[in-house]
Amino acid sequence: MRAFYALPLAASMLVLNGCSDGTTSPDLQSATVVDLLPSHNDIRNRLRDIVEEQNGGLGFDMWATILDRDGIVVDVVFSGSDRGDQWPGSRVISAQKANTANAFSLENLALSTANLFAPVQPGGSLFGLQESNPVDPAVAYGGKAVDFGTVKDFMIGKRIGGINVFGGGVALYSPGPEGRLLGGLGVSGDTSCTDHIIAWKLRHALNLDNIPGGVGESNTDNIIFAVDDLDGFEHPECFDAAGRGSHVEIANDLPEEYPVGSEG
Repeated sequence: MRAFYALPLAASMLVLNGCSDGTTSPDLQSATVVDLLPSHNDIRNRLRDIVEEQNGGLGFDMWATILDRDGIVVDVVFSGSDRGDQWPGSRVISAQKANTANAFSLENLALSTANLFAPVQPGGSLFGLQESNPVDPAVAYGGKAVDFGTVKDFMIGKRIGGINVFGGGVALYSPGPEGRLLGGLGVSGDTSCTDHIIAWKLRHALNLDNIPGGVGESNTDNIIFAVDDLDGFEHPECFDAAGRGSHVEIANDLPEEYPVGSEG
């Protein structure tokens, strides 16, 4: 069942600045990711609510970045009270993850950054991928630090680039009978396994998870934990702090607890 904080189609009239045309919903066949996003504060509140849940890992606050199909950053948020409540380095990592999931997903196949861990290892079929498409440092570190994670974040409106090959990045697909690839979402600030769990939940809450298929369980882009060798699209297990739940159990249950697809 879709979580209680899922974005209903009526709310998808909201655009990034929190405004609505008040009359009609966007045409899902021509809408961009910006057309289907709630306000900056609403995205931040949804991230905060999810961080408070059982997600395994360390229970740390998180950064999240959303970009469109062209790789242009459209929003950056954090879950803490201040930008320093999250690892500062995770801001750019979240953007890398969003860019990677968007750049290496297609209309008929979603790949999460967690799916890329194994193939980029030495001897893997995608070894060297992590050296391609570097982050633009002028975009990543420009502007005032006080604006990071706000609607004035310097990355917004610019192409960030970057490749990241551990959990926390997922592609975004429009709701409706035929999901269209709209961009990517990246989350960073905890273990990479927990980052993946929170990214999955946030994508679900935004109703942008109508993916066409993937290499993971249930034909999704879910994380695949390595049992023995890294010989496909696997990802290693991570550390769990006491009282945070098992990230393996939580992640394996994601396709059932937060199923991909659309309400519309």
